[in-house]
Amino acid sequence: MKTIFQITWFCVVSFLIFMCCSTPLRSHFIQAQDIEQLPNSYEDINTDPNNRKRIDPLAYAPDTSHLDHTPMKYIRMNFHFMNSTDSKNNLTGDAARKFAKDMINTANRNMAKNRKMLLPTGNNTPVLPLQFKFVISPNPNIPGNDGIYFHQDDDLYYYIHRGRNRNRHKRKVINKYGVQLDTVLNVFIMPHHPDSLASSTYKAYDVGIALRNALKINGNIKTKKGSFFATILSHEVGHILGLSHAWLRHDGCDDTPTHKNDCLNRSAPGCEGRTSNNVMDYNIYQKAWTPCQIGKIHAKIARETSIQRKFIEPLWCESKESKHIRITDTIFWDIEKDLEGPLTIESGGSLRVSQRLSMPIGSKITIQAGGTLILDNVKIHNSCGHTWQGIEIQELGSKKGKLQEIGDCQVEDTVHPYPNTQ
Repeated sequence: MKTIFQITWFCVVSFLIFMCCSTPLRSHFIQAQDIEQLPNSYEDINTDPNNRKRIDPLAYAPDTSHLDHTPMKYIRMNFHFMNSTDSKNNLTGDAARKFAKDMINTANRNMAKNRKMLLPTGNNTPVLPLQFKFVISPNPNIPGNDGIYFHQDDDLYYYIHRGRNRNRHKRKVINKYGVQLDTVLNVFIMPHHPDSLASSTYKAYDVGIALRNALKINGNIKTKKGSFFATILSHEVGHILGLSHAWLRHDGCDDTPTHKNDCLNRSAPGCEGRTSNNVMDYNIYQKAWTPCQIGKIHAKIARETSIQRKFIEPLWCESKESKHIRITDTIFWDIEKDLEGPLTIESGGSLRVSQRLSMPIGSKITIQAGGTLILDNVKIHNSCGHTWQGIEIQELGSKKGKLQEIGDCQVEDTVHPYPNTQ
């Protein structure tokens, strides 16, 4: 009994000593005296806001060492199957739904497994994850809607690629049948005209065209699987997301080599070593995306005024703990960025932020004791028009979180106001 009493007494005394001697963690939201001003010439790295108008696509490419810094983006789309009034010229019902789902699922599988570039021969172009995928987006205002629509219209159901009556570039069918055109990419599945197919000189190609907020896909819909058209879908969406044809000299990407684009596949005579597999070239593969192409897309998505951003599910509005980013080393975000969870700069970590950073509703930035946050001509806000908590500083003994400012920094939409130091 005495031994049990001694052990119990020892544990109580030890606990009390620990509680008395341990250093308490203190925290408060940022105050003016917490902010250290740095000169504009600090390290001379992009401190001039005017220089930031020249976007470097590679800066937006996902960092494989910190993939959580580029959350997955979901590109919303719906599908329209155009048909004649006798319903004989396109798929209907479950067959059409399966076609659309096979197309989008195959496209997503291709994008999830990005390929190494075939050109130039022997290249070392990095193969990066895309961090975006396609989703079918139902109309929430229509009960039971699945985002797949059927239209019968003898005047507008068909697609003519070339010739006097071509309608490939015309938006009449889009303007009449499009749904949520301001937030959802509308994909129109359109068959060849029967009169065209009856001609012995007509070439029934499988093609597509991008038209700003919609695209048309044309081909032998009833005789081929939806998976066959997946690369056409990716190619046309690539155009809408800001990419040009890759074989051209002026597509804005140094990692997409110019070439004649005259080799559809490697088995054609004289095509060994000359066939591309880039998604934005014309070839039978179309499954490779370069770092620059991926970066250009993420740059478009991040820009608040871009049309491309409107097609993305805004998952950056609500805060999710599973998306909590913790900075443990030295990081520089010289890009626009929308976070989906809280942000913590841990002890020993340093984060420098420039341009625009959006924090989700209710989240906060925490600078732990021994961590450093550098605000460099930055705007931090909530891009959904709501509020977030603000910036919290932690102290532990003699160590304190550090916040430094360069130039004009705007911290907006916070519950706990950020002090104006200008």
